[in-house]
Amino acid sequence: MRLKIVRHHRRVKQRASSRGGVGAALCGARIAERRGRILIDIEAALADKAAMSLSPNSQPPAAAGGVSTAVVTEDEAGMRLDRWFKRRYPTLALSHLAKICRKGEVRVDGKRVETSTRLEEGQKIRVPPLKIEAPAAPAVKRADPTDARALADMTLFEDKDVLVLNKPYGLATQGGSGQTRHIDGMLESLAKGDTRPVLVHRLDRDTSGVLLVAKNRRMAADLGEIFRSRQAKKVYWALVEGVPKPSQGRISLYLAKGAGMEKSRGGARDLEKMRVAKHGEADAQHSLTYYAIVDKVAPRCAWLSMKPLTGRTHQLRAHAEAIGHPIFGDPKYGHRAEDEVRRRDPLRAVPEGLERKLHLLARRLVLPHPRGGILDVTAPLPDHMQQSWELFGFDVKRHDPIEDAPDA
Repeated sequence: MRLKIVRHHRRVKQRASSRGGVGAALCGARIAERRGRILIDIEAALADKAAMSLSPNSQPPAAAGGVSTAVVTEDEAGMRLDRWFKRRYPTLALSHLAKICRKGEVRVDGKRVETSTRLEEGQKIRVPPLKIEAPAAPAVKRADPTDARALADMTLFEDKDVLVLNKPYGLATQGGSGQTRHIDGMLESLAKGDTRPVLVHRLDRDTSGVLLVAKNRRMAADLGEIFRSRQAKKVYWALVEGVPKPSQGRISLYLAKGAGMEKSRGGARDLEKMRVAKHGEADAQHSLTYYAIVDKVAPRCAWLSMKPLTGRTHQLRAHAEAIGHPIFGDPKYGHRAEDEVRRRDPLRAVPEGLERKLHLLARRLVLPHPRGGILDVTAPLPDHMQQSWELFGFDVKRHDPIEDAPDA
């Protein structure tokens, strides 16, 4: 195309040369102007062609060239508007999205919206012309086939909508500093096209037990709302130092990040540890847990069943420490150094055969299934806790008095 343009301009120049200097100059100017317009048109066409090569969900040609309308799918129901745009237009700057939302250019079913608006299936979204950045080369993700097998081995329950896993001790739920393998990353092995399983909640790396996963975003949104409205009943088992009094109780505290307040055993500041705070203090959040002793070996230890009604970071671990009975094997909220414990209170010292791992299990999860009925799943004791239960003669079939605790 470029070669034809040049030849055409040469013929026009030859005709113009016979008209004299002024005519030739004017004709040359027109040629340059026309050439510029044609080249711009070519570049625009090439840009549209490149945009068409993006993922099907991104739909940049319609968005970049004019106003378009998109319909919220079942899998997108419950998503925030900004997440919907990021999913459809991965290279769209969120600052640009916020600007066009403020100006009313983005509308849902004809109404002005904010970036935090939650979407419903079937709603129509007005998408104005967008400033879409050039996409970076996508990273190639290769699912590890061993992850799918490992997840299958962890599965406690599965249907077409949910997957309930028995998360093992030491495996992180999500990625973080120094975490190369975690449940969230392993779920990539179960992805089907653009749909992949989504974590509904999380457990600490060293906490074992029931972990709920939704198989699509719509189910994740429904389950998330069940958790937020406190319709989900969670029961944890723990082995704690000493025997709490009373045998059944309610722990109601405000918790906040302990940054700058305490130090770990190594001397460095512990930015993750939660601390008891005062009501009204910055970042303080209310936390509530019911507990009940299931069995005990007085005065050494007790088997606690714990029912958290809120879901704060490290809530059960911080609560156990706050009442003076930290969970066995907890490196962050554990008791004094072992030699000091033996010196001050030999009867409360850790027995020789006990593994130094966190003795905390997400034992049971009960909640209404979004499709109807009740989802009720129980996890077995992990190996290190099973060993301790056998050491102390605890019977897992014993009645759990936490069942009688209130749900609010």
